[in-house]
Amino acid sequence: MALNFNLPLIAMFFLCFSTTGGTHPKNSIKSACELAPDRKACKKSLSENPRSLRAGPKEMTQIALNISIAKTLTVRDSISNDSAMNSQAFDDCRELYDLTVDYLTESLSILTESSLLWKDAVDIQSYQSAALTNQITCLESLNESKIDLNLLSFTDYEVPNASVAVSNSLAIVEKLFIRPMECQQTSANRRRLLSDPRQFDFNFEDRRLLLQTAAGVTLTGNVSTVAKNGSGNYTTITDAINAVANKSSSRTVIYVMAGVYEEYVRVGKNKYNITIIGDGKDATVITGNRSVADGYTTFHSATFATVGRGFIARDLTIQNTAGPNKHQAVALRVGGDMSAFYRCSFKGYQDTLYAHSFHQFYRECDIYGTVDFIFGNSAVVLEKCTILARKPLKGQKIAITAQGRTDPNQNTGISIHACNVTAAPDLVPVMNSFHTYLGRPWKNHSRTVYMQSYLGSLIHPAGWLPWNGTFALSTLYYGEYDNWGPGSNTSHRVKWPGYHVMNLTDVLNFTVSTFIDGHTWLPATSIPYHGGF
Repeated sequence: MALNFNLPLIAMFFLCFSTTGGTHPKNSIKSACELAPDRKACKKSLSENPRSLRAGPKEMTQIALNISIAKTLTVRDSISNDSAMNSQAFDDCRELYDLTVDYLTESLSILTESSLLWKDAVDIQSYQSAALTNQITCLESLNESKIDLNLLSFTDYEVPNASVAVSNSLAIVEKLFIRPMECQQTSANRRRLLSDPRQFDFNFEDRRLLLQTAAGVTLTGNVSTVAKNGSGNYTTITDAINAVANKSSSRTVIYVMAGVYEEYVRVGKNKYNITIIGDGKDATVITGNRSVADGYTTFHSATFATVGRGFIARDLTIQNTAGPNKHQAVALRVGGDMSAFYRCSFKGYQDTLYAHSFHQFYRECDIYGTVDFIFGNSAVVLEKCTILARKPLKGQKIAITAQGRTDPNQNTGISIHACNVTAAPDLVPVMNSFHTYLGRPWKNHSRTVYMQSYLGSLIHPAGWLPWNGTFALSTLYYGEYDNWGPGSNTSHRVKWPGYHVMNLTDVLNFTVSTFIDGHTWLPATSIPYHGGF
């Protein structure tokens, strides 16, 4: 969220008053860069454009976004034009930077063409949060592939510059628009998500279909069927997705009959409004076994990956069977806005659910894993889900979450609400031999909260696990509120500066309605949810 937590009323008043953009022209660059992690770089880049000296908030942000786009295009073109760069890590970078250019361009379009209402400013913030996440993920893939970054001129200079440029423009949006506008918001005019939900065609027929998904119920209407035995329209899920028109304004429902589908499914950036419905958990199973140990990047190891807007899945299982010995092996990776999952099961060990970016919602899903098995840098709410820790390798510690927020101005985090955190059957008999923690800080501004959830006896009294020494302990935000069960006692929790036993004011920032604005798009999906508590 945009505001810091636990601000006293007088500090809140001062913040609202002091961020209204009414700075003197010669101080506008300094003021605009006030929230940038690298203020020196922010002021230097803006000062190189003479228009910045007398720019108002909107023009200043346009200048910053144009700088971000130019530097990101340089990286994308460098990667794309070098035929020698043929490793999987470079494939990841090509895809990620292609998406990043799209997101930044869309941000500039919103800024230029809109009257910049609250929802427009938050849309820009969300696009830039995802763009920055993509850039970091590219570097992670290069590191995983053990590519010597010092031998690559574009990573040595251009990638850091592009990332800093996006971070700067994100900070400028936060300073000039998000914080001033946040002070003016009421519950009646809270933000809406990217591309007004009305652009996503959740029509009456879609809602009726989504309500009729139990095993054995006949679906009617415009539905494509996938069946391994050839009795449907397609025999693979991939073929059914490929047949969907690009950027479709109407919803496509794909019914996947019971069976085990051994395929790696990709829902690309141009595949909008797709719903996949199975015959139930463990009846419709999508399975793969890619892992980092076998030469794949974490990003590319996913059995199922989606970056298409408005994606919905329900009543199915997605799994990665690489096993604990293969370490990072993703079952599901999600990077599309307004993605929702209902009554699904995600099975893996390390890195099972990669909630990569944008806004996501999971309801009544089962998530199995060992190390960092719910991770990524999206704004995500898991509600009434069952989180099952599996037996890890000898000597391993179990960390349920590893949230990846790298920038304090990103509107991302993991919110776990009314869930059941317990031991999977294979961990139960040996539970006392392993320590299980609620999470650890993968990145510097990691943010995760547990609210009104059952925490089983597997949870270590300290609750949270350091990543490496004191890294991120003062910059993270970890919180617990009104949890119950034998693992919920907070009296022996870590004493880190960033850990909080939350109050009601704190937790309202992490509800479905506030954190992912679920009230603006989830009703149309017919997936149940609690907007608040």
